[in-house]
Amino acid sequence: MSYIVTGGAGFIGSALVAAMNEAGINDIIVVDNLGSTEKWRNLRGKRIADYIHKTDFLAMVEGNKLPSGVTGIVHLGACSSTTEKSLDYLMRNNFSYSTVLANYAVRNRIRFVYASSAATYGDGALGYDDDPALFAKLRPLNGYGFSKSLFDLWALERGYLSTICGFRFFNVYGPNEYHKGDMSSVVYKAWRTIKEGQPVKLFGSNCPEYKDGEQQRDFIYVKDCAAVLINALKTPSVAGVYNLGTGTARSWLDLARAVFAALNLPERIEFIQMPESVSKQYQNFTEARMERLKGSGLLGQLLSLESGVADYVVNYLEKPDPYL
Repeated sequence: MSYIVTGGAGFIGSALVAAMNEAGINDIIVVDNLGSTEKWRNLRGKRIADYIHKTDFLAMVEGNKLPSGVTGIVHLGACSSTTEKSLDYLMRNNFSYSTVLANYAVRNRIRFVYASSAATYGDGALGYDDDPALFAKLRPLNGYGFSKSLFDLWALERGYLSTICGFRFFNVYGPNEYHKGDMSSVVYKAWRTIKEGQPVKLFGSNCPEYKDGEQQRDFIYVKDCAAVLINALKTPSVAGVYNLGTGTARSWLDLARAVFAALNLPERIEFIQMPESVSKQYQNFTEARMERLKGSGLLGQLLSLESGVADYVVNYLEKPDPYL
C-alpha cells in the first residue's frame, strides 16, 4: 500500500506526513511545488518514497501513469491565500486540479481525502453547519473560499460525497507554517513579536457587538488535524464533507494570552485599526458545528487552546530547529 499527499511539503501536509511516519507509514509520495521556497525544510527527517512536482503529477494522473499500488490520496495542495486576487489562478489551482484528481480516484477506487475550508461559510450568516443541504446557499467572502465551495458543490452534484471525504479546516496553527508569511497563524506572529521585545498587536473591533480582541475563531492544532486525516484514510466507509475545528470559539485575546503564558511572560497587547481591505471580508466569529464529525468516529481527543499553544511554543518555536 502506498499513499499520495499533495501539498505534502506545506503546513498541514508535512504535519500529516510526520504523523503517518509515526504510525509506521513510510510509503508516501509527496506532491508539491518547492521552487525556491523554504518548504523543503518541512520534509527534513521525514521518510517518503518519492517527491513529484505538482505539474508533473497532474500530467501523470491525466495520462493514467501513476504507480501501481496507490491506495489513498490526501489532496491538501492548493493556494490557501485569502487575499489572492487572481480568480483564474484559483480556479486552475484549487478547483480544476481537484476535479481531475477526484475523477481519477473515484474511477480507480482509490480513497480520496481532501481539504475544503471554513472560508466557504463567508460571513457566517447561515451558521457553520456542514449539512450538504446548505452547500448551495453559502456565500464565501473571497476567491479562495469560492474555489473551495465550488469543489464541494461539484463533488456533491456528482454523487462523489458518498465515497470521498473532505474537511473544512477552521483556524489551524502549529509547527511547519514558517514559510506562509502573512498567512501564518497569529500564534507564530505573536511569538516572533514577543521575542523582538515588542507588544503583540491585534486588530481592534470593526463591529459594535465585539470589544477589541474579543472577535472569536475556532482554533485547532495541526497535530489534531493530522490525526483526523489518518483516521479518514483508514476508514473508507466514512464519506462526505465535515467541519474540522474544535467546536469551541475562542477570542484573539485568549490566543495571545496563551502565547505569553507559554513563555511565562507578562502580557503586552495593543490594538490597531483594522484595514478597510480586511474589514470588508472579516469574520468576527467562527465556530464549527462538530456533531457530524463526532458521529463519524474519526475525531479523537483534541488539545485545548492553551495546551496546543504551549506545545507549539515550548517544543518547537523555542527550540533551535522549530520544525515538526
